[in-house]
Amino acid sequence: MIIHYISQAHLSIAKVKELKETKTEIALSPEARVKIERCRQYLDDKMANGEDVFYGINTGFGSLCDTVISKPDLSQLQRNLVLSHACGIGEEVPAEIVKLMLLLKVQGLSYGHSGVQLATVNRLIDFYNHDILPVVYQQGSLGASGDLAPLAHMSLPLLGEGMVRVKGELMSSQEMLKKMGWGPLTLKSKEGLALLNGTQFMSAYGCWILMRAQQLSFAADFIGAISVEAFDGRLNPFFENVNRVRNQEGQIKTAEQMRSFLEGSEIISQPKKHVQDPYSFRCIPQVHGASKDAIEYAISIFEREINAVTDNPTIFPETDEIISAGNFHGQPLAITLDLLGIALAELGNISERRTYQLIGGRRGLPPFLVANPGLNSGFMIPQYAAASVVSQNKQLASPASVDSIESSNGQEDHVSMGANAATKGFRIVENLEKILGIELFNAAQAFEFRRPLKSSEIIENVLTSYRQIVDFIEDDKFMQPEIEKSIKFIKTINTNEYD
Repeated sequence: MIIHYISQAHLSIAKVKELKETKTEIALSPEARVKIERCRQYLDDKMANGEDVFYGINTGFGSLCDTVISKPDLSQLQRNLVLSHACGIGEEVPAEIVKLMLLLKVQGLSYGHSGVQLATVNRLIDFYNHDILPVVYQQGSLGASGDLAPLAHMSLPLLGEGMVRVKGELMSSQEMLKKMGWGPLTLKSKEGLALLNGTQFMSAYGCWILMRAQQLSFAADFIGAISVEAFDGRLNPFFENVNRVRNQEGQIKTAEQMRSFLEGSEIISQPKKHVQDPYSFRCIPQVHGASKDAIEYAISIFEREINAVTDNPTIFPETDEIISAGNFHGQPLAITLDLLGIALAELGNISERRTYQLIGGRRGLPPFLVANPGLNSGFMIPQYAAASVVSQNKQLASPASVDSIESSNGQEDHVSMGANAATKGFRIVENLEKILGIELFNAAQAFEFRRPLKSSEIIENVLTSYRQIVDFIEDDKFMQPEIEKSIKFIKTINTNEYD
């Protein structure tokens, strides 16, 4: 069995995706085990031999930071923290994101600056490897003092509290522990805080969004190329020289991909009667490219974050320091998630505009893409549906990171709202799939009116596969099932086929 060892080595978004798709088990590297044990031993010695006061280790939390807790109560303090902070509400977090939370929490604890027991980290690893996924809720985090509420729910099963899904089956944590032959853990000083302070909720959502964003960015280019063909568009906007002089990397890459997709097409090379195409076709490199650049920037920020220590206080055994600071604050992620949401919403925005152009009865295409319009409404209403979802994405793309609501009696007086940015981003991704699915539904239909001319080999091959799932529409029929099939097909358009 292949095992991924959690270590100091850089964890990339690509590696996270590989672990997710291959269902590889994880374990701590020897180096990580040593660091975790050394930090825990340092903290045990510090608490046993000194009278110093450290936030959250022997004090209360938040605005109760000046309340000193006696040594016999330090374990109870940590248990109480987890129980009292499990205040999540709303819908459950999807299972694949909960699993990412476990992975990223283990990664963050592995650096040996958090003071956790080795047994605690190993139990999180057991949860990950056995698909024991705590029930976590989408709402409740301010994205500042760590993702407190969702990480509390993630941590409850360590104590035999809360609910879990074991390979999808819902059960109590007590039932799960009994089934696995495990006992509940007793947290030591600092451990509850180490588990709850951190950005793993935002980070897990961000990693998921980025993995989908990379594929959807590619799919948007490919579907855009089909729409260009269907609309009898011009190749000029994708020429290398005109895009290179703009000097924007995402634009240059988009134009290169469009030329690659369209190479060898009879449709794109035929003489054109029109001098220019509408912006939604002509400016694909500029608009799609800007989103690509935003995605690349977001990858850099999230890769820094998932390779970081984000709990508080931070322990440095080598310099004998326990420092209370603010590494849990989600502002870097919140701003980046807002940018990412805008970038993905714009891919949907311009996609719907191409759909709108295709049904307008221009350039030899029949109105609403049916041979007998009037009797048939054809593709009139799929565009309505796309427009509705685009409008919702515009609302969701409104930034969360510009908001802040004071909490904890003024001690936590600025928060990131990054968790809201994360859950909004998730919905934007799901909506973008729908919008692109509708564009492909329209573009493939319009494309048939260009026959007997052929497109490039790549586009013809994809359309052949598409037609095995979604039929050409001769006369009005129940459209929703066809749209759903088109949306599902979007996930098959990925870079692996073209490497």
